[in-house]
Amino acid sequence: MAAASEGRPISLLPRRDAPGRPPRDGYGVYIYPNSFFRYEGEWKGGKKHGHGKLVFKDGSYYEGQFVDGEIMGEGCQHWASSGNTYWGQFVLGEPQGHGIMQYKAGGRYKGELSHGVREGHGCLVDQDGQVYQGAFHNNKRHGRGHMVFLNGDKYDGNWVRDQRQGHGVLCRADGSTYQGQWHSDVFSGLGSMAHCSGVVYRGMWINGHPAAQATRIVILGPEVMDVAPGTSFSLRVQLQQDDGEVAKSEDGRVLKISAGVRYVQLPAYSEVSFFQVDEDNQEMPIQTPFGFECIAYPLSSPKSGALEPRAALESAGADSPLPKGDLEPVLASDTLRGQEDTPGGLPGEWSWPTGRRWMAQTLRGAWGDSRCPRTQAGKK
Repeated sequence: MAAASEGRPISLLPRRDAPGRPPRDGYGVYIYPNSFFRYEGEWKGGKKHGHGKLVFKDGSYYEGQFVDGEIMGEGCQHWASSGNTYWGQFVLGEPQGHGIMQYKAGGRYKGELSHGVREGHGCLVDQDGQVYQGAFHNNKRHGRGHMVFLNGDKYDGNWVRDQRQGHGVLCRADGSTYQGQWHSDVFSGLGSMAHCSGVVYRGMWINGHPAAQATRIVILGPEVMDVAPGTSFSLRVQLQQDDGEVAKSEDGRVLKISAGVRYVQLPAYSEVSFFQVDEDNQEMPIQTPFGFECIAYPLSSPKSGALEPRAALESAGADSPLPKGDLEPVLASDTLRGQEDTPGGLPGEWSWPTGRRWMAQTLRGAWGDSRCPRTQAGKK
């Protein structure tokens, strides 16, 4: 910022300068002819040189070092029009080198500048508190950098003109992680997403969405399975796309299995009993989201010499129909996370444990040793 050559001098030190000229040497005050500038500070050879303060009529000012009449070196400048303030290095009147810019609207930049704009490496905190640390070009995030967003998400990777582009890693606040290619600030190209739910997708992304996303879960096998207490059962699950093709790029979905339990009334002369129910230790009914109440009963193992669960079920057969209206169904749920090496297949195995088990309270009728639970595993 060059000084004007003519004006009305006011020197605070003895001098021999002719009237109407700036102070020659030492310390002095000079008001420029257009009255927009006022300088107070050190002079050398009739030029601002050393430390001084240049004040503008609109309220802006610069205070710092001058060399041969130009703003050069370390200093502080405030712009009245924007309200921004800068502390740092100057070259020929412009912020250049390393410095700190404080923005009136909120936020702060600390790093390298060139011709008054962010250029090089620096750290920017915006007015919302989001933090970016990395490369800048022409005042924009450009190059490699790390960003912490307001919602807790973190991104580390490449930027192009203030947008994530190229390769980068996004760690979301919910625990999900994406690693791969970006374009125009969204997932685009080859990438891998490990979602917080356990789902993992590896493959192509288009405009932020998986190109071969699974849209449905299909259980391979019978619709209904008869399972006796104490025994295990296996299911094979396949993830498919809309066209029926196996979704090979995805795995890790959590499958929730609901097993409907019904109580079969055996003939009065039957001596088969799978569980002994202790009615003296009943607890308060617990409401379920399935429209019925559950009670926790202490259960004991079958008596010695009793039939095996599968044999007992077969002995009930068609001679033991389910009485209508007398019995209440119950749903027991379990979860399984796919562990198969081949994507798209989720094998699982469940078994009914002994000990305490959720059993259904009948609407009417009494518990008896002639009642045995029979499970039906269904899809959900």
